[in-house]
Amino acid sequence: MSELRFDVAAAQEAAVDVLVIGAHSSEESVPVLTASASGVDAAFGGDLAARLAEVDFKGAAASVAKLPAPEGVAANTVAVVGLGKAGDADDESLRRAAAQGVKASFGRDSVAVALDGDADAIAVGAALGTYRYEGYKSGDEADEAPGRVLLLGVGEDAVKRAESLAAGVFAARDWVNTPPNYLRPPSFAAEIERGAAELGMRTEVLGTEELTSGGYGGILAVGGGSEAEPRLVRVEYRPEGASKHIALVGKGITFDTGGISLKPSQGMWDMKGDMGGSAAAIGAIFAIARLGLPINVTATVALAENMPSGSAYRPGDVVTARNGKTIEVLNTDAEGRMVLADALSRAVEDGPDAVYDIATLTGGQVVALGSRTMGLMGSEEETARVKRLGDLTGEKGWPMPLPEDIRKNMESPIADISQVAQGMNRDGHMLQGGVFLEHFIPEGTPWAHLDIAGPSDGDKAFGYIPRGASGFPVRTLVAVVEDWI
Repeated sequence: MSELRFDVAAAQEAAVDVLVIGAHSSEESVPVLTASASGVDAAFGGDLAARLAEVDFKGAAASVAKLPAPEGVAANTVAVVGLGKAGDADDESLRRAAAQGVKASFGRDSVAVALDGDADAIAVGAALGTYRYEGYKSGDEADEAPGRVLLLGVGEDAVKRAESLAAGVFAARDWVNTPPNYLRPPSFAAEIERGAAELGMRTEVLGTEELTSGGYGGILAVGGGSEAEPRLVRVEYRPEGASKHIALVGKGITFDTGGISLKPSQGMWDMKGDMGGSAAAIGAIFAIARLGLPINVTATVALAENMPSGSAYRPGDVVTARNGKTIEVLNTDAEGRMVLADALSRAVEDGPDAVYDIATLTGGQVVALGSRTMGLMGSEEETARVKRLGDLTGEKGWPMPLPEDIRKNMESPIADISQVAQGMNRDGHMLQGGVFLEHFIPEGTPWAHLDIAGPSDGDKAFGYIPRGASGFPVRTLVAVVEDWI
């Protein structure tokens, strides 16, 4: 990650390759520069806005215009980022604008960001904008992120917080972007353990033998078709004097073929990201540890590879989960809920104050809510909490019901619960996932299920979100944990 620094220098005094300033749109089609850009405007002879209008820059949100810096400006290039209408601008606009400004400086050594508004939003946006997945290209000559990012008018606390959040987000992004032959359950578990140790956290890793003796039937069933054996990983953050305890639980299917219920080949390559929930849970606890939050947190992630083979689980099987409940399997491609059944069962044994599970669980979430809004199910208070804080972080969610008719259709004639609703095919598929998982949450336990199938990764860049993995919803999970303090 690029080095973030803070400074009190005026924008025109920042000796960097690229200086980022902001402008709002107006009804006259001439952008309105923000206050921090006044010194830069003076160096342009007071007609910077007019010059921007000449190159058809109107200050629309996330738009960028670059101009050579004149005498009186220490930077080499001035990049002006659009903030939209002044009345519509909010913290999310600032995050996106700061990120766009940093992205516009890729290939240069240094950039300074001089925007007006909430310091945390500016710092987080700038930090998130520095991300670039290195990948596996030989001789890759793509532009690198600037090595030094100077945040003007932003204090040390905001910079340190942004660095901690970005580190967690970037860890999640890297894991979701990693090709599935490089990230299988054993190697993913090893990476988590190594990262947790660097932050002074304890990690417990259960292999096949421990999963068998511990009764983790769901994880073993899903992972049984692969030569890469499944794992259950628990990371514990225990600051001195903390009393409250939050549990984060993540789905970690490192590749999902659908198993015996094989997926169509078109787009199957994208199933390398089916561990986005576990990546977010671990990224969040890494950020929480860096921030030093005074609250106990445990992240429990179930890691498996869902493959078809002679040892794979089958439609028609009955599987016993960690909490003793039996599950009738109807579709091996509904594997996420199987591993989460075990992970949730283990997480609630600690008696946490609240449980939040995160999963790229259903295509139904994408159909219902698209690629930028997660589905929220669970207890009313916790889904409302996640929605409220997701709105603030820019990682939006929408509460969904757990209807009685779906509960009824998930009754099984031979087991405690059916894996999917009987006779409903994919109707209410997202809701079926929530109804199923509720069986593994003790009554009265505060709980929210976050279905992030759409927002976890995508084909298009947007603001501070790059093409590929987004790191969604690491920042919201951190905000939720902070809300409990």
